[in-house]
Amino acid sequence: MKVEAYVLLFIGAFFACVCAGYWFLSYETSGTLMLLGATLLGFLPGGYYLWWSRRMHPRAEDDDNATLADGAGVVGAFPSSSVWPFVLGIAAASVGLSLVFGFWTAIVGFVLGAAAVIGVIHESRRGGLV
Repeated sequence: MKVEAYVLLFIGAFFACVCAGYWFLSYETSGTLMLLGATLLGFLPGGYYLWWSRRMHPRAEDDDNATLADGAGVVGAFPSSSVWPFVLGIAAASVGLSLVFGFWTAIVGFVLGAAAVIGVIHESRRGGLV
């Protein structure tokens, strides 16, 4: 994960330089804040990956002397298809629509959101569809 961390930290440093140059040349607020956001989008995950890479066992991809056999085996577990992310999206849309149609749609959204979270938890614990 060190390579990914260094790439993201480089992106953050690049946007930090661009942000500083943009602000000194234009004194424009909105573009500077957008470039600052892009800087944080590089530094935040890059710093997290670097922090995490120092605390985990090195992967085969991180070892310069690794062979093809070192990377063999189970890569990881991937989740199966699920309806709960869709239900959570409908819940978020319902809560957002409460600003237009009233508080009653927020109640529906919170109930759907709670059902989606409970469904994801049960599905992840059982390993299958609920």
